[in-house]
Amino acid sequence: MAEKKFEPFVKPEEKMREMTLKAVLLGAILGILFAASSVYLALKVGMTVSASIPIAVLAITLFRLFGRATILENNIVQTTGSAGESIAAGVVFTMPAILLMGYDLKAYWVLTIALLGGVLGVLMMIPLRRSLIVEEHGRLMYPEGTACAQVLIVGEQGGTKAKMVFAGFFIGAIYKFLYAGLKLWKEIPEKIFKFYNGGSFSGELSPELLGVGYIIGPKVASIMMSGGVLSYLVLIPAIKIFGSQMTTPLFPATDLISSMTPRDIRSNYVLYIGAGAVAAAGIMSMVQSLPTIIKAFKASLKKLLVKDKEGKGGKVLRTEDDLSLNIVLFGSLFLVASMMAIPGLKVNILSAILIIIFGFFFVTVSSRITGEIGSSSNPISGMTVATLLMTCLIFVIVGWTGIDHRVMALSIGAIVCIAASNGGTTSQDLKTGFLVGATPKYQQISLMVGVVTSALVIGWTILLLNKSYTTYSPVTYVNFKTTEITDKSIKGPDGKEYKIAFIHDPALGVPVGKYLSDSNGTLYFREDFGIAGTFPKKYKKVENLKLNLNLENLPIQKGPDLNDYKKVSVIGGKVLDEKVSLNDGTYLVNQSGEVVYLEQPVTKFDAPQARLMNLIIDGILTRKLPWGFVLIGIFIAIFMRLSGVSPLPFAVGVYLPLSTSTPIFVGGIVRYFVDKITHQKEGLAAEFSPGVLLASGYIAGGALCGLLVAGLSGAGFDEKMDLSKYFGEFATGNLFSCVMFTILTLILFYVGYSAKKNEN
Repeated sequence: MAEKKFEPFVKPEEKMREMTLKAVLLGAILGILFAASSVYLALKVGMTVSASIPIAVLAITLFRLFGRATILENNIVQTTGSAGESIAAGVVFTMPAILLMGYDLKAYWVLTIALLGGVLGVLMMIPLRRSLIVEEHGRLMYPEGTACAQVLIVGEQGGTKAKMVFAGFFIGAIYKFLYAGLKLWKEIPEKIFKFYNGGSFSGELSPELLGVGYIIGPKVASIMMSGGVLSYLVLIPAIKIFGSQMTTPLFPATDLISSMTPRDIRSNYVLYIGAGAVAAAGIMSMVQSLPTIIKAFKASLKKLLVKDKEGKGGKVLRTEDDLSLNIVLFGSLFLVASMMAIPGLKVNILSAILIIIFGFFFVTVSSRITGEIGSSSNPISGMTVATLLMTCLIFVIVGWTGIDHRVMALSIGAIVCIAASNGGTTSQDLKTGFLVGATPKYQQISLMVGVVTSALVIGWTILLLNKSYTTYSPVTYVNFKTTEITDKSIKGPDGKEYKIAFIHDPALGVPVGKYLSDSNGTLYFREDFGIAGTFPKKYKKVENLKLNLNLENLPIQKGPDLNDYKKVSVIGGKVLDEKVSLNDGTYLVNQSGEVVYLEQPVTKFDAPQARLMNLIIDGILTRKLPWGFVLIGIFIAIFMRLSGVSPLPFAVGVYLPLSTSTPIFVGGIVRYFVDKITHQKEGLAAEFSPGVLLASGYIAGGALCGLLVAGLSGAGFDEKMDLSKYFGEFATGNLFSCVMFTILTLILFYVGYSAKKNEN
């Protein structure tokens, strides 16, 4: 019996409004919003969530307010909008590493990389669409694309369900502004254990992280949490307990471990352990997928090289009408020329060829893997790690180990990462279009539009977040002067004018980075960037507070006024063995015992994948890393793999602050109980259930409000918005923060549970 030919929802011969101006415009606007929130999310937790279904639901609803749209117009909206999330992931996973190399993160740099990688991903999926989407139909399921097609097909249900996205958006945004903007309650409740030296527990109780946990589910959330528990309740206490006996600093730190807080130990040691674990886990995920990768590439290449004899000379059906292969060829050549023409990328002919080869290979791989297991399990980080490893090894062979070659290697990895990420998302969109009966070339054009508009906002968002949370740390490097001084002047934390200087070469003995110096090249402050920063603190002036304390054995630290102070770290109400009547924290005290400054923690964006990319490039090209800690992380990941636990989410949990994993874990537990009580199984219903849509709203609302607060903070309004002084213990204590987060959590549980109950 002959196999029945697939027929899409809209037949090829049907004529229907599709790529209209209103559809592309709405898709671009929604894409910009979700791209910005995806940047915020990826910088905090190193992951994004699919935006296709929320955008499809919003498109159906919004068009009802302005006249009913066709299913193909709604499809164009979600196609255009979904590009933002994939571009954001690729950019955030790589581009912040440029800061770690001692360069400024310039807007044109981010924009160019995003455009090149995003367009390359779309172009390379054009010749692959028929072989992967059409001919593999029934074998490659593309779960997110199939679910999105069902949402569009049952669009009559989308109007009511969109209320959940809007409700979640406003709840998340208001909640975020109340604590992050107005400071009505504590952002990150933290408990440092007195009975367990170095042990601590904390939680960044935000709506966006709660939403992420609900969407990814209990299994992944629990594995991430277990990695955080290992870091904060095993590794940090172990380093503190054994290292407190040392009388000299342990590389790479410059302070004694005995004087370090848990946050200091994480910044100096555990981050390297986490990076090693993430790298090993990413490579293992690649190795695990190797049979699929080889099979996918061989099958796609074979089908691409075989000419299609059917329908030769006949009319091409609307549902089979792709953009011309000439566009692919000449577009790729134009991209290569553009890469080489832009001096900041430092791309030459060899690196451009590597980008095209690795790009085509990993776009194919990414599409195949998303077709089998979905976008959320697509090992983009592992592909980028593999690209960087191969690129750096080639560079070593040809003798390219200079400082500028690090930027070249990063450019290759970034463009390939973005192309692979966008290739997977493009595949899901093309699958949605295949099922509903869309015109492929209109989708491909819409994806290009989405890449361009999203790239603009992604660059702006990264720069805004970085600038808003940048701080400066005083430094002293005796007998060192730099000649890398720019003409630009800037005011330092002490109010004086300084020149900006850059250190790119780690061989100089001074950490790479951006510094404030005088005209003679003496360094006074080091800029600690908001993204991937390692010293998350600022200083608050303290008055009328004096300590009766023996300061003799306490470490010396420069304050923001460049004077020397004694560093007093209060943990559990004690400084070393002496009890003091001070809240836990780090204080700078003068020789008279007067407290002059209080160190305050500043929200920084960890950008775990970007740190990992820099770690790989530095490790191979400059050979200067604390490899002992990196190897501990590598073997932790191998141990988890041998134990049957997925190593990648565990490794991410080891790397991220425990405060980040805690709300994600809570969201996963809520999802567990909702699914248990309502007997909800995985599938289409679960993908756009009211709880998932409310959680998507939490993510978008919380993330976008976080951007608003960052902008206001960068403009100097943070002190004016701060109302914590009027609420005393409620605003500064842990209890009220936990109570408010419990209310937010119960709302999510109620919506997830009662909505399903009403359906029954």
